[in-house]
Amino acid sequence: MDSEEGTQQPQLVLAHKLFLLTHSDVNDLDKVRLREEVLEAVVSNDMVPLYETLVSNGVLSLDQKVLDSMRAKNSDELKKLDEKIADAEENLGESEVREAHLAKSLFFIRIGDKEKALEQLKVTESKTVAVGQKMDLVFYTLQMGLFDLDFDLISKSIDKAKKLFEEGGDWERKNRLKVYEGLFCMSTRNFKKAADLFLDSISTFTTYELFPYDTFIFYTVLTSIITLDRVSLKQKVVDAPEILTVIGKIPFLSEFMNSLYECQYKSFFSAFAGLTEHIKLDRYLQPHFRYYMREVRTVVYSQFLESYKSVTIEAMAKAFGVSEDFIDLELSRFIAAGKLHCKIDKVAGVLETNRPDAKNALYQATIKQGDFLLNRIQKLSRVIDL
Repeated sequence: MDSEEGTQQPQLVLAHKLFLLTHSDVNDLDKVRLREEVLEAVVSNDMVPLYETLVSNGVLSLDQKVLDSMRAKNSDELKKLDEKIADAEENLGESEVREAHLAKSLFFIRIGDKEKALEQLKVTESKTVAVGQKMDLVFYTLQMGLFDLDFDLISKSIDKAKKLFEEGGDWERKNRLKVYEGLFCMSTRNFKKAADLFLDSISTFTTYELFPYDTFIFYTVLTSIITLDRVSLKQKVVDAPEILTVIGKIPFLSEFMNSLYECQYKSFFSAFAGLTEHIKLDRYLQPHFRYYMREVRTVVYSQFLESYKSVTIEAMAKAFGVSEDFIDLELSRFIAAGKLHCKIDKVAGVLETNRPDAKNALYQATIKQGDFLLNRIQKLSRVIDL
C-alpha cells in the first residue's frame, strides 16, 4: 500500500493474523510463520494482557523472561505517563491535560488492555470539548471493538458517534463513520445496509486504518451483488469508475461481477469458486460464508429463470456447466426454502417459473394491513367505552 494512503491499524493487522492462526484451511507451514509474526508484534508492543491470553489458549508458549520484561516496560511507561498527567494538571493548560490523558489511553490501546483503555478514554472524553476530538475517541473505541469483534461495543459506539454529529462534526469524520458502520453491518449479516454505506463512501474513502482500498472495493462488490437489482448494479457498481480502477487487482472479482451481469453463467461459477477461498479467509466474512454462498446462488438462479416461463433442466445445467442432477438437487433446496419461484416437472425434465403477481401481493398486503387497523380500532373503542 502506498504511504500516502495511510496505514492499517497495527492491532487490526494482528487480529487478522490471529484469525488465520485458528483457521483450518491455513497450512501448518504458514501457521508457523504467522505465529512468529504474532509473537513479534505482541513483544514489540509489550502487549502483556494479550500475551497471557494467547499463552493460556496454547497459541504461544510461555517465556517468563519475555513476560517479566514486558511487564517492567509497561510499569515504567505508565509511571512516566502518570507523571506527565500530574505535571500538566499542575503547571499547564486544559489542552495539555487532555493530551496527557489521551497518551495514556493510547498506551492502554497499544498494549491491548481493553478494559483500562475504555476507562481512560472516558476520562479523556471528560477533558475534551471539541466534537471532532470526541469523534476521534469514538473511532479508537470502534477499533478496539473490531479487534475482538465486540459487536455490542461497536453498536453502542456507532450510536454515540451519530449523536455527536447532531451537535456538529465535519464531513470527513462522518464519511469515515459510514465505512465503520458498513463493516459492522457486513459483519452482522446486514448486507443490504452495508452495501448502501459502502457505495456512499466510494469517492470519499479515507479509512485506511481499517483496510486498504482494494479490500474496501472487494467488500463493496460482494455486498452489492446480493442486494442490488440488475439496473442498480449496473449504475452503481459495474460502471463505477472508482471500482473499475481497482477491481482488476483482486483475483476473480472482475470476472465474478461482469459474468453475472452479462449472464455468462459458466464463467460466473468458475470465478465464484476462485473467490470462495478469499471469503473463507476473511475474518469479517468467514462466519457468513455458507449464508453468502446461498444468497449468491439465489441471485444467479433467479436471474437465469427470469428469462424463461419454462426451460429444460438440461438447458440450465448446460448454461451453468454442471450436471442435471446437481441443478435438480440445488433448485429443490431453494424452492423448498422459498428462495426460488418455480416448480420442477421431473417427468418432462422441465422447470416452470411461477413468479408471484405483484398486484396480487399488494392486494393481499392491503387486506392484511386493513384487518390489523380494524382490530386496533375495535380495541380502542372498548377502552373509550370503559
